[in-house]
Amino acid sequence: MKTKDFSFDLPPELIAQEPRPVRGQSRLMILDPSAHQYHHASFVDFIENVPSHAILVFNDSRVRKARVFAFSEKGRKVETIFLQNEGPFRWQCLLKNSKRLQDGHTLEFPHGMMGRVEGSQGNVRWIHFDKPVTEEWIDKNGHIPLPPYIRRPETDEDAQRYQTVYAKNLGSVAAPTAGLHFTEQALQRLKARGVETASLTLHVGLGTFLPVRVENVEDHKMHTETYSILPETAERLTQAQREGRPIVAIGTTSLRTLESAWSENGFMPGDGKSDLFITPGYTFKAVDQLFTNFHTPESTLLMLVSAFAGWDFIRECYAEAIRARYMFFSYGDATWIRSRTDPRPL
Repeated sequence: MKTKDFSFDLPPELIAQEPRPVRGQSRLMILDPSAHQYHHASFVDFIENVPSHAILVFNDSRVRKARVFAFSEKGRKVETIFLQNEGPFRWQCLLKNSKRLQDGHTLEFPHGMMGRVEGSQGNVRWIHFDKPVTEEWIDKNGHIPLPPYIRRPETDEDAQRYQTVYAKNLGSVAAPTAGLHFTEQALQRLKARGVETASLTLHVGLGTFLPVRVENVEDHKMHTETYSILPETAERLTQAQREGRPIVAIGTTSLRTLESAWSENGFMPGDGKSDLFITPGYTFKAVDQLFTNFHTPESTLLMLVSAFAGWDFIRECYAEAIRARYMFFSYGDATWIRSRTDPRPL
């Protein structure tokens, strides 16, 4: 498969720059791959029509203010994304426009914090700090890491709207955006309808948002992301699957976690790591339905939904979404894929 096969033309004005004025008022495209049909709806239609015997699985990871600005030895401003800590003094960081910052270079961070580059891979750097880097320090000095396609300065509203209402476990550098549509009222309505919900944690990192920069899809290397599933959650999911109840992943990160944790004996609890790269031809084992946003061209996320629903059908649905002026990406509208397609190569 070629990466360019997953390209499509999107008018720039359809890239959502702001969230909807009120959370939960997004548009929704409902997709039925098995019948090769789609229709237009709104988010409330998902809340009212998802099967009452389904179990919805949410990613409760919380976005940290991972975007921190530093200065190089020559006084150049360097945007730093704190990806993952490897001890109190050592962090894996993504540095923007940092080709000249090789091993041994030092960076000055807010409040006199100094960091030295000790290892690199592409734009990723391992930085050793002279003081412990705490979550409190990052929260005080960092900014919400809005995606680069949101071409405006961060606002106070983003601290609340680029976070799910059920976010709990701190550690993501990007929001699990499918969950941004849900409100407390929507969750209560699901409960009132008897719809069961469950949570897991996958901290969104490079594996989710790093662009595919290779010609052949098979040559792309997925970065590892950490996840955690509680024993009682794994037990509930295993029982639901044995009973034939639909498992609905809220977002691609929930789906990748469930597929990573599945075994023939049921879902495996505990902490794990996933570098699962789902492309057309993949056989799904854990997830029956998917609620997700519209995704960027040539991305691993678009490849995943193409595997779930079929690329020809997804291409058709995306073309209709563009015609109907849906909004795309993190702050955009949503899709509900109500069935899987049979796996077949692109």
